[in-house]
Amino acid sequence: MHPVFPAPLQHGDLIGVTAPSSGVGERERRRLEFAIEWLRDKGFRVEVGECMDGTGHISAPASARAAELMRMLLDPAIRAVIPPWGGETAIDLLPLLDFDALAGAEPTWFVGYSDVSTLLTPLTLRSGWATIHGPNLMDTPYELPETLASWLDIVMAPRGTVIRQSPANLHRANDHDDWSVQPDVTTHNWTGTGTWRRLDAGLEPVDAVGRLIGGCIETLANVVGTPFGSPTLLRGGSGQEPTLVYLEAAEDNAFDICRNLHGMRLAGFFDGASAILIGRTAAPDMDSLSQDEAVVDALGSLGVPIVADIECGHVPPQMSLVNGAMARVVHSDAESYLEQRIG
Repeated sequence: MHPVFPAPLQHGDLIGVTAPSSGVGERERRRLEFAIEWLRDKGFRVEVGECMDGTGHISAPASARAAELMRMLLDPAIRAVIPPWGGETAIDLLPLLDFDALAGAEPTWFVGYSDVSTLLTPLTLRSGWATIHGPNLMDTPYELPETLASWLDIVMAPRGTVIRQSPANLHRANDHDDWSVQPDVTTHNWTGTGTWRRLDAGLEPVDAVGRLIGGCIETLANVVGTPFGSPTLLRGGSGQEPTLVYLEAAEDNAFDICRNLHGMRLAGFFDGASAILIGRTAAPDMDSLSQDEAVVDALGSLGVPIVADIECGHVPPQMSLVNGAMARVVHSDAESYLEQRIG
């Protein structure tokens, strides 16, 4: 299976907003309104769904969230769907989504990260749609360093475009904006520096290709090993084509991340991986095990390059990665970049 890419977005196209996991409470409502108007100012029409309630940890019952997400993904008038942010239990939607119907439909761009990974990755693996691990709606108005691409850059790119992204060499460390006070903020306070790093013992330069697949460790670990989390179909008819796996830790401590990665390895998620990309994280170390050591403990035996501090997770800035795209990662003393082909 080679994933199918949605058509490029054009100005004037309709973008759907729904919360398949957590909705938006009153404290952050003005940020949501600002982000929606930001998209409209960029030339898009926006439809906001009914599943947006933020009084609890889910925006609506699972049946309602699944129905609204299916409707938006299958509506030919809606060309992209983006949640406001992630949450905790989007996994309850998986048995309620009709992946066969989605596989037979014209694909729609579906964008997000964090708990949204719970839906993005199965949509690629089960229905064959290219999906985007990138900023959710509430993060979208933030300006990005010039070396990174936004999800809008990707969804508007013509078929065949090769998107190259490279280290930003800066990030936001241990700090965040209070959107209830400043809902219209669009610039980050860059408080940290640092570039991509090797975690494995290899000394040779990294130059690896494969189809991108990955997401948030804490959510994907519960999907891998189920019918919704096998990357086998991404490896072509022969089953020998490589993958390029990216993962990021949101908030779990190093012990939990280590266990999750071991479980994903035992379930075969890394079979055929040409390299593994690990996002920069602010998740806590433990006294006897750091986040770096957790990754090496679980994945070092695979014998493939492991590159850390990729801009792909809960520490801004965030590059956008296309699940299912053919990609190449290069990392050496001379240069570092990730290329992905759109379509």
